[in-house]
Amino acid sequence: MNTQEAVAARILQLCKERGITPNGLSNLAAVPQATVKSILNGESKNPGTVTIKKLCDGLEITLGEFFSAPVFDQLEQEIQ
Repeated sequence: MNTQEAVAARILQLCKERGITPNGLSNLAAVPQATVKSILNGESKNPGTVTIKKLCDGLEITLGEFFSAPVFDQLEQEIQ
């Protein structure tokens, strides 16, 4: 799993925990549905920190809470 897959998996996990859809999250976070869709589909290779922060605000969590998940602890270093 790479970083973008981990971000997508975390968003889906948080939506499921809260009983909301990704579209519902886009409304809560004031992030365009197309942006959320591109992150979840792996089309957005590097979602910006501002976008992730908006999603966190919509989920009522901090950036630290977003990234404090086992899915991120298991990532291998990506060399580009």
